Parts: sequence; structure tokens; C-alpha cells
Amino acid sequence: MPAMDDVRCSIAGALGEIGERWSLLIIREAVMGSSRFDEFHQRTGVARNILNARLQTLVDHGIFVRQVSSGNARIFHYTLTEKGLELWPVLVALMQWGDRWVHGKIGAPIILRHRSTGEQLAPLVLTTQTGKAIDASEIDITPGPGATRRVRERLTPLHQ
Repeated sequence: MPAMDDVRCSIAGALGEIGERWSLLIIREAVMGSSRFDEFHQRTGVARNILNARLQTLVDHGIFVRQVSSGNARIFHYTLTEKGLELWPVLVALMQWGDRWVHGKIGAPIILRHRSTGEQLAPLVLTTQTGKAIDASEIDITPGPGATRRVRERLTPLHQ
């Protein structure tokens, strides 16, 4: 069995950059307005050494940029990049899954609403390019242009 580092897998690659639970919670806090180390620490409860390591990894992978505060050279602000902001649907999908399967009986801890209309966000749904809603049972997994030989060999029996 090859190590995950040897397999070209978008999920494994994404997790390699994002890391784990703390990184997603740091990104959540950034979307909710946090930008300084102390804010992330207070709002997530992550240990300072872990927070420092996670922020550095997120900066190294281009998910955050770190900027020195104009008022104090010892204070940094962390801002999500375009790459980081594109994680928002991932967080919403996890939140909606948690709302249903973790907090289903007591209800969602927070509600997301469109700022100008006040409308609540609809559940995320996978759709085809023409807009038809589909579920996992309707999806075929085929090799893409970046597939390795190993991935092509693994997926070929599924389509014979």
C-alpha cells in the first residue's frame, strides 16, 4: 500500500495544506473577523504553540498572508488570501453536516444569512454543470488529466 504522499489525491493534498481541526477553526475565525494571534487563541482555545505552528503552515501554503501591524511591529495580522477564502464552501458544508448530524435534535448553533436580504443559506447541494442536483450514488469516478498511472489502474476496473 503506497503512502498517501505517493498518491495524487486532491483530498489528501488539501488536507496536507490545511492540516487538521485547528486549522479549519482558525480559518473559521478569520471568516468571522479575527485577524490577530490573540484573537485566534481566545476564540479557538488552541494552545499557543499549536496555533503558532498552524498559522505558519497556513501562511507557508498561501492560505493566509501575515502582515505587521502599522501600530506595533510585534503584532501581526493574518488575512485570508483568495486561496483561503475559497475554503468557505468547505466550512459551510462541514457546518451544515454538523447541524444535521451532530446538533440535529437541538438545532444549529448559528445561522448563516445573506447580508443584504437576510435570507438563510440553502443547504449546499452537488449539481451537474447543467444544474441538476445529484447525490453520491449518481456519481462516476473517472481518471482526470492529472491522474497518475496508479490512479488510472485503480479506476479502470470500475469502468469495464
